[in-house]
Amino acid sequence: MIALHALLSAAQPVDTAICADGRQSITSGVFRARVAACSAVFAGQQATRYALCVDDPFDFACALFALFACGKHVVIPASAAPAYLGTLADAYDVLITDTDLPTIGAHAEGVTLSTIHPDVPITLYTSGSTGAPKPIRKTLAQFDAEVLTLEQQWGPQMGSGVVLASVPHHHIYGLLFRVFWPLAAGRAFSRQTVTEPSALQRALMLQPAAALVSSPTQLARWPLLSGFDTLPALPTVFSSGGPLDAAAATAFADAHGSAPIEVFGSTETGGIAWRRQDRSHAWQPFGSIEVRQEDDGALAVRSPHLPHRDWHRTDDAIAFDDSGRFVLRGRLDRVVKVDGKRVSLPEVEAWLGEHPFVARAAATLLTGMSRDRLGALVALTPAGAQALRAQGRVALAKTLRRHLSAYTEPTLIPRRWRFCMAMPIDARGKLPAATVAAAFRPGAEGFETLSHVSDADSDHYELRVSHDLVHFAGHFPGLPILPGVVLIDWTVSLAAARNSAVRTITSIDQLKFMAPVPPGAVVSLRLVHEPDRSRVRFTARLGARDCASGVLVHREAA
Repeated sequence: MIALHALLSAAQPVDTAICADGRQSITSGVFRARVAACSAVFAGQQATRYALCVDDPFDFACALFALFACGKHVVIPASAAPAYLGTLADAYDVLITDTDLPTIGAHAEGVTLSTIHPDVPITLYTSGSTGAPKPIRKTLAQFDAEVLTLEQQWGPQMGSGVVLASVPHHHIYGLLFRVFWPLAAGRAFSRQTVTEPSALQRALMLQPAAALVSSPTQLARWPLLSGFDTLPALPTVFSSGGPLDAAAATAFADAHGSAPIEVFGSTETGGIAWRRQDRSHAWQPFGSIEVRQEDDGALAVRSPHLPHRDWHRTDDAIAFDDSGRFVLRGRLDRVVKVDGKRVSLPEVEAWLGEHPFVARAAATLLTGMSRDRLGALVALTPAGAQALRAQGRVALAKTLRRHLSAYTEPTLIPRRWRFCMAMPIDARGKLPAATVAAAFRPGAEGFETLSHVSDADSDHYELRVSHDLVHFAGHFPGLPILPGVVLIDWTVSLAAARNSAVRTITSIDQLKFMAPVPPGAVVSLRLVHEPDRSRVRFTARLGARDCASGVLVHREAA
């Protein structure tokens, strides 16, 4: 093992392979020459803080160690999206991208690379609980401690092959497993990204592999893809960023003899524990890590990966088993994981709040589906309500999705949307998380309210009819349709939300049913209130077609 701070000065043959580029190997001599060339450029600049947004892992490593050699402060943003970088504008002086590095030569004359200071600073960003990207400041010495932990745990079983990866290096997991650990352990890392079994098979034909560094979302897809069962002997497979689906772990164990090794930790703490689901579903702490459970169930750790030797409280709830391992019991804060990526719900809400159509937003994690996704309950401004009336719910959701795409990646953008005029706050003025989650489930009436906007005399609802509504049973066998009386009951209930006198119906005039309403249908319901005449006119539509209309006549309000 070579300490990361000694990587540029340690005695190492110049022909040692440090990066595999297809069939070609990039040697340590080429790497150091490239680092020296970058260092010569950066050293002549007065800036001290550099944001590194370079997608090519070899170029990234060259620029990274050149900045270290110059004593610069390296900032690694979680995303290169322009709006996201805009939120970090005060955190760096210079932005380095893939387009900047080709202007720097492959080597520089007369540049001597020295030992890097172990405490050279690195700032990564993760999702905070306050609605803004959270800076996590670390030192190279902390990463040295972590790669030593990894090598002690798994180095002997990995051998000297190439490290393949399907994850980027802009987050701590990819940075550690794809770049730092291979460099310190003398293993080459692949310049290409492996995203599916066929790509892995091609990579294995070119070079023997020591490990595949992947994510739970990617690995869950692999058993469903062509070529998975016929892959040659797999290298050690790592997964991190969230729990691996149990079915995927079983599929790997059945097809290739072992489940992937899952690593649990965070940007703040570094690695904490690991597991292989074919052996245990509980997490085994690394040998150098101490863990305990706080009074409220929170996990606390003491670790050489931290900048101190005190106990560090996390926001993960745990329970220990009899062997000293622990199982996770969910998050205690409002940071959640989608497809293995952390996202702050307040951060999503703050981004949405920047759009002129949004008065207030509440985000929630929707579970129980094939894949966890975010949902957004949005209270609209008058401009947003007008856009909903003019463009429709689907178009409005697309507008807000495009808005969010400037801040984050597609998987972290809400997939399900609910629109309203005002948030359903409780008597204390609070918006309970359970209330937000309930907006994405059918209520006791048997429908979900997808949107609701109103003006001085009308309400416009979009309702999704539940598939398993009890009223479909026997009405009719083989062709279930919503009974008209149920649709009228819903209409009365919604109209009464504005004027309670509507509950005292005296007659329903001009009632017509023009089209059947099947399970899962989205019904557009318009209510026009005429309190001076003690009546409400309603029209229900399926797409462009009316399915029901009439007039609710009620007693005068008391």
